[in-house]
Amino acid sequence: MTLRKFAGLGALLSLVMPSLAMAADEVAAPVLNSGDTAWMLTSTALVLFMTIPGLALFYGGMVRSKNILSVMMQCFAITGLISILWVIYGYSVAFDTTGMEQGVVNFNSFFGGMGKAFLAGITPASITGPAALFPEAVFVTFQMTFAIITPALIVGAFAERMKFSAMLVFMGIWFTLVYAPIAHMVWSGNGGLLWDWGVLDFAGGTVVHINAGVAGLICCLVLGKRKGFPTTPMAPHNLGYTLMGAAMLWVGWFGFNAGSAAAANGTAGMAMLVTQIATAAAALGWMFAEWITHGKPSALGIASGVVAGLVAITPAAGTVGPMGALVIGLAAGVVCFFCATTLKRKLGYDDSLDAFGVHGIGGILGAILTGVFAAPSLGGFGTVTDIAAQVWIQTKGVGFTVIYTAIVTFIILKVLDAVMGLRVTEEEEAVGLDLAQHNERGYNL
Repeated sequence: MTLRKFAGLGALLSLVMPSLAMAADEVAAPVLNSGDTAWMLTSTALVLFMTIPGLALFYGGMVRSKNILSVMMQCFAITGLISILWVIYGYSVAFDTTGMEQGVVNFNSFFGGMGKAFLAGITPASITGPAALFPEAVFVTFQMTFAIITPALIVGAFAERMKFSAMLVFMGIWFTLVYAPIAHMVWSGNGGLLWDWGVLDFAGGTVVHINAGVAGLICCLVLGKRKGFPTTPMAPHNLGYTLMGAAMLWVGWFGFNAGSAAAANGTAGMAMLVTQIATAAAALGWMFAEWITHGKPSALGIASGVVAGLVAITPAAGTVGPMGALVIGLAAGVVCFFCATTLKRKLGYDDSLDAFGVHGIGGILGAILTGVFAAPSLGGFGTVTDIAAQVWIQTKGVGFTVIYTAIVTFIILKVLDAVMGLRVTEEEEAVGLDLAQHNERGYNL
């Protein structure tokens, strides 16, 4: 009887256990969250809106009328080029974690693998996110929009003087050797170089703004000054466009920062709030600094202050509190104003639309101040307990990005200049790039 009972119990367990295992698998399986998915879809559209039409209008209004189409064309062409490169290999280079191990520095600490090249393995059923709650296809597109706007920001530094063909080749190579590797080092997770250092970069202060700003500075130094700079007046031809573009950037940046929470949660809500606070503070900071220094506030000034605040709060958006955002915004408005005016005049470089003065300086300032105001003792929501130590980590991250980006950008430009030439002729520059490069006019009067 006893043996029969055990045999019966064994038979029963053999029937029940597979069912229990299947039930456990069903419980553990990731389930898509429609709310998170909806927010990430919205954020993705907002970030793309920042480049086209936001940045295209912002930059287009600041150049002379003979170059408006060239700048807008560059923004659109970069959007197309980077979208395709991202699908072919960029996403894989940035986010494939093959061969990575926390605390181990190897090739994959700098450069992702090719396991996701051509988006291999990504289907409608692929789910990702901090808690695996939204489609990986949405994450691919969301990150694609970051990859698009970063090289587009560089356009502001060399506006009105680079050949369109050279620009396309430069952007493709720069995306491959600079943007994607830096994104991998900062955001790919355990084993990424700057990730393992503990660098805090919530939405791209290092990856996007320092990266683009420093590359822009190298571009304007290698290409040289525009013909007639600084003695010839080169006033913006349509500040209405610039203000509209700045407004679009301001609105779109909520997707940029709050979307980087990768969920519709409290972090996204706080990121949205601190983005608004910092941007408003920077706009006023730049406006009053200019008012005091030059006697009058300008529309171009307040638009530039808006962007400076958006840039500076980007790395901190997920960890700082409202008062930290206020300080970061005010500091960004004032510091970027003096760097884009006084410092640029003293050093004599021709950063056409202040890509370095706003994005480079604003990104550096925001990245370092993140180490201060992410501390709970100063109203932040990060895990920083030793402010000095975190500031040092942030400074190391900034230093590495500046050096890496500057060196690689310089090499790319020098090689391209030798192979195909970077700059339009003096005659083409005088005529304007709209006609010289595209055989079109922005205005036919």
